[in-house]
Amino acid sequence: MTEWINLAWVGICCALVFFMQAGFALVEGGLSRAKNSINVIMKVYLGTCLIGALFWVVGYGLAFGRESAGGWLGLSDFAPSGQTSAQAMNLLYQAMFATTAVSIVSGAVAERMRYGAYLAFACLMALLIYPVYAHWAWNPQGWLKQLGFVDFAGDGAVHTIGAAAAAAGVLVLGPRLGRFGRDGSVRDIPGHNLPMVALGGFVLWMGWFGFNGGSVSGIDSANLGVTLLNTHLGACAGGLGALAFMRLSGRPVLLSASINGSLCGLVSITGGAGTMAPGAALLSGFVGGVLCAWGAEWIRRRRLDDAVDAIAVHGLGGIWGLLAAGLFYSGDLFNPQRIAVQALGAVVAVAFAFPASYLTFRLIGRLTGLRAPTLNEQRGLDYTEHHEIGYPEFQEARGRLNLEDPA
Repeated sequence: MTEWINLAWVGICCALVFFMQAGFALVEGGLSRAKNSINVIMKVYLGTCLIGALFWVVGYGLAFGRESAGGWLGLSDFAPSGQTSAQAMNLLYQAMFATTAVSIVSGAVAERMRYGAYLAFACLMALLIYPVYAHWAWNPQGWLKQLGFVDFAGDGAVHTIGAAAAAAGVLVLGPRLGRFGRDGSVRDIPGHNLPMVALGGFVLWMGWFGFNGGSVSGIDSANLGVTLLNTHLGACAGGLGALAFMRLSGRPVLLSASINGSLCGLVSITGGAGTMAPGAALLSGFVGGVLCAWGAEWIRRRRLDDAVDAIAVHGLGGIWGLLAAGLFYSGDLFNPQRIAVQALGAVVAVAFAFPASYLTFRLIGRLTGLRAPTLNEQRGLDYTEHHEIGYPEFQEARGRLNLEDPA
């Protein structure tokens, strides 16, 4: 009976993690301008479809294949069939993680990348970049796992990998038109629907209980309750950390920065949600919120145009979360050897995913073109890429788009 209860719990967690894609769509769509809202949401939606299919065919075997090439790559379990219910459920759960990693990229490169080019990158990331690091970090035979690397629910495999890929995309694409002045000034490009962003933040927060809760051994696990509590505390503290930074530095208290602070708090606890005490989770989330609020501005000053601050949320939060998982490991606090392994895992994630993604973006750009034409970017990618617009009455009244000319 316990086995079936555990299976049901993982199934619930799969649904929660899948629902996080709705959160990504709401946050990324709301932080984009109205003329690009459909394009951003379509990237999340069709990316989910593509990654789900491709991860079953190839990605799962590369990441979790029972045969391993020296801890570097899986060599079996491609397009598996005839699995037990537990095995099939595990594959589904891991597919949700792969989808989440790729969705991090879609928001960062919003409003200027060709839709087909993004889907091509999503395929290659799900087939190669994500599964390789997941094998290192999570497969029992993975070389990082063998060193004692702790990545409970994906600070390295999901968030740092996703953020490194996003940074590569932002660097290759360049900033949106008008984002930076010639004098180095940063021009604000506000999102079109902040209530939508807030709703997306709550959806992601709720989904995170499945993200972390499904990574325990089962509903009868002794640390399930602590894992869920740590998840909530991390989110709360992340929002408070962002608030403290904005208040103490004399900045306005922004809704977008507050939500991203909570999300970064969730990221910061993901690596150690099952191995930390609640007090450590609170501290980890708070530091993550501060890092996110500060880091988003620092990245903008470097003239890197991340449309939704995904690099700050998932990159800084992911790296800090890996270090925190080593620093605050229950029963083995501040062990230098454990911290060194965690730091190695963080460095390897960036050193692998960034150049691999950079080269992939460059290759796609050579083959198909990466950035949308200037005129299309000015008009908005909703109509020029999809021949639809999200708010037809409003946008026609404001911009009087020439809908007869599909150029």
